[in-house]
Amino acid sequence: MTQYDTTVRYFDHAANLMGLSKNMQALLLIPERELKVQVTLERDNGEIATFIGYRVQHDSARGPMKGGLRYHQETDADEVRALATLMTWKTAVVNIPYGGAKGGISINPQELSQGELERVTRKFVDAIHDMVGPDSDIPAPDMGTNAQVMAWFMSQYQKYKGFNPACVTGKPLELHGSEGREEATGRGVAILTAAMLERVKQPVQGATVAIQGFGNVGSFASQFLHAKGMKVIAVSDKDGGIFNPQGLDIPGLLQFCRDHVSVRDFSGGEQINNEKLLTMPVDVLIPAALGGVLNKDNAKDIRARYIVEAANNPTVIDADAIFEQRKLLVLPDILANSGGVTASYFEWVQNRQHFRWDLTRVRTELDRILLESFDKVWKIAEDKHVSLRTAAYLLGIGRVGRATVLAGIS
Repeated sequence: MTQYDTTVRYFDHAANLMGLSKNMQALLLIPERELKVQVTLERDNGEIATFIGYRVQHDSARGPMKGGLRYHQETDADEVRALATLMTWKTAVVNIPYGGAKGGISINPQELSQGELERVTRKFVDAIHDMVGPDSDIPAPDMGTNAQVMAWFMSQYQKYKGFNPACVTGKPLELHGSEGREEATGRGVAILTAAMLERVKQPVQGATVAIQGFGNVGSFASQFLHAKGMKVIAVSDKDGGIFNPQGLDIPGLLQFCRDHVSVRDFSGGEQINNEKLLTMPVDVLIPAALGGVLNKDNAKDIRARYIVEAANNPTVIDADAIFEQRKLLVLPDILANSGGVTASYFEWVQNRQHFRWDLTRVRTELDRILLESFDKVWKIAEDKHVSLRTAAYLLGIGRVGRATVLAGIS
């Protein structure tokens, strides 16, 4: 089953519970626009390389569309379509005035030089500049991209449209980025993990956590979880992981990762692989890497009491059904990792107003929005006796559906 199939199945389940007609379901599910472009690059050695780029704009009923731009060799149309759809429900769950979009280029950024990455980015902007912008579709960093890529994107876009920093978010602070944007997804994961534990009357202090994926989201999540007194006992990246039952030295690990490629070489524990990390007996498992890591093959072996989906689509539909049967509480991706898009919204607002917020304000507003959204999702789950995932979809689809109907079809 593809990522898009999984997304559709989650949508269908919630839409059927809501009693939406098949016509309305099709209207809400089918993307407004999908673009596939050729991105041709002259490599540093003079060779010509051709890559495929994508941008999917799913829904604009609630505002301009918002979604990341990822550089990854496995990026394809199905993945981008799935992630664009998820962004529609995610922005609606946290009630910010956006719809969903997503983009990507099928490249391995580690195989390109800095100059080649810049040229690829500018070529991609050349191909899509007419369909993006601060009032239509606002890209942001994602897997394989960062603030530097957003700086190149903005620079190239402004060659067509003039000064317009709100055309992308996740920019460097020196180019009108926002305080707190880089940490926001990881901070949100920690805030919502603590809120969930408090709701189930599980002590936050000393709760054990395993994090699969130690990129931007996983590393910041570990920092904030550690600050809340939770015990992060295992983390991993694509090369392997590290485990210490007494709790990892997170400040030391973060410092180590600034100068080293993989967490597995950290001396503060024993090496483990990703498969073992996923099945460790911890209070909280946080998949924070690629989608599809929790599947029917390992779902019965998961020994965590709670799962917080920091990655997009980490749980396939078959695994989700097993987790429901086992009464395993899952905080779904469209809420759990929504801190990033919420902080991107703050950056967009600051750019439109030409007024910068300080870090305290960003964090205060982020925590407020996420906790209010969590409370709404939790109440729907309790009132309707459904999972947190279904409750989040009910909330998101309901808001998008109402906006679509109120605006009218013309």
